[in-house]
Amino acid sequence: MALTMTVDGRPAAGAGTFDVVDPATGAVFATAPACPPELLDRAMAAATAAYPGWAHDGEARRGALRAAARAVLGAVADLAALVTAEQGKPLAEATTEVRAAAAWLHYFAGIETGPQIVDGRRDTAIVTARPLGVVAAVTPWNYPLALAAWKIAPALRAGNTVVLKPSPHTPLATLALGELLRDLLPPGVLNVVTGPDPLGAWLCAHPVPRKITFTGSTATGRRVAAEAATRLRRVTLELGGNDAALVLDDADPARIADDLFWAAFANSGQMCMAVKRVYVARPVHDALVEALADRAATVPMGPGADPGVRLGPVTTRAQQEYVAGLVRAAVAGGATVAAGGRAADGPGHFHPPTVLSGVSDTDRVVTEEQFGPVLPVLAFDDVEEALTRADATPFGLTASVWSADPDRAAAVAARLDVGQVSVNAHAAGVRPDLPFGGRKDSGPGVENGHWGLAGYTQPHVLVRPPSDDQP
Repeated sequence: MALTMTVDGRPAAGAGTFDVVDPATGAVFATAPACPPELLDRAMAAATAAYPGWAHDGEARRGALRAAARAVLGAVADLAALVTAEQGKPLAEATTEVRAAAAWLHYFAGIETGPQIVDGRRDTAIVTARPLGVVAAVTPWNYPLALAAWKIAPALRAGNTVVLKPSPHTPLATLALGELLRDLLPPGVLNVVTGPDPLGAWLCAHPVPRKITFTGSTATGRRVAAEAATRLRRVTLELGGNDAALVLDDADPARIADDLFWAAFANSGQMCMAVKRVYVARPVHDALVEALADRAATVPMGPGADPGVRLGPVTTRAQQEYVAGLVRAAVAGGATVAAGGRAADGPGHFHPPTVLSGVSDTDRVVTEEQFGPVLPVLAFDDVEEALTRADATPFGLTASVWSADPDRAAAVAARLDVGQVSVNAHAAGVRPDLPFGGRKDSGPGVENGHWGLAGYTQPHVLVRPPSDDQP
């Protein structure tokens, strides 16, 4: 597999390579090129040189994004196979991810960005959204292509140029995306560089970018923000979440169990907006635990490329061990394992979907973001208590409320201190046309929709006399 980086519209081999591990086996199955500092300088120079022409022609940008969306759809099978091989998710989920990347490109190609006219008493103001310049984009390993599109599409539509760095755990699909789009975008508009640490630090410390957009852990996000502050750069930081689902006393466990299970365990729980804590009214607690455990015990788990698999491995060995440690600590503290409970024997980074009851609000499996296939279920006695406990976290990304009465659920949902909340679903608002962002330690800024697009622009104000006003 000889994928190359993309710099100034041309292939770039880099200086040496680094290993890429198949999480289904735990073995190295490919290598990727490692970007040295001098190649990163070339990528930044190419993005700088491409910026004036790209920023000038909005219709050309729209056409290029539409062509990019078509190209991604035409390469779904190849891109999905790479995502599954390096990230581990089932092939059907990887296919959905690639299609989502195309949908984001298509959406932003069509979004309108015209000027706003503000008429005053003695003058007229024309407010135009101008691009910022070069954007540095850093993406994580859980959704390598979808989250790349979340950054590429609005940044390019606004008129910026991009230097994109994927996680070193999942570089291959993003390298392939760069190769796919090379001939569809002017040279330097989209540059893709890969490498292990410290490439991310070099990227964020580089003097060229005017904005850094980062998706990843809160700890790394703080370092990105600190580095950005030294040059007064803008940042969008989509960081961690410890998302709560509140199940009210009139909810039917049998009816909601499937949706709630997959809201927690899709992609083996490796989603910032996955359900990571369930607070359930005591009268329906036991029935819900049983329904979730039944599904956990029977869902097919295995290599993502195998037919019929619904849950793949955890992407990295370190994350698998972290999740296993959280489960061990909870059990040692008195939690009951309703399903799952320990990492699978054999090759690969597998951990079965684990449902825990009898946990405490102070257990690490509740207070920390697990980012893996484990779900603690906690009982509550009244809604006020549930709201307080759900909000007792430094995170504030998404949440959900489940009830037979949607109006009642909506009234409860409106009180949660999060960026987005859904009723009788979870993360239902993760769409290209709606803002996505959190509160508190889930990070500043938003992605998607007009709100996300605005984060890649700076208002420019031109004030002039009315057209018929002669000196």
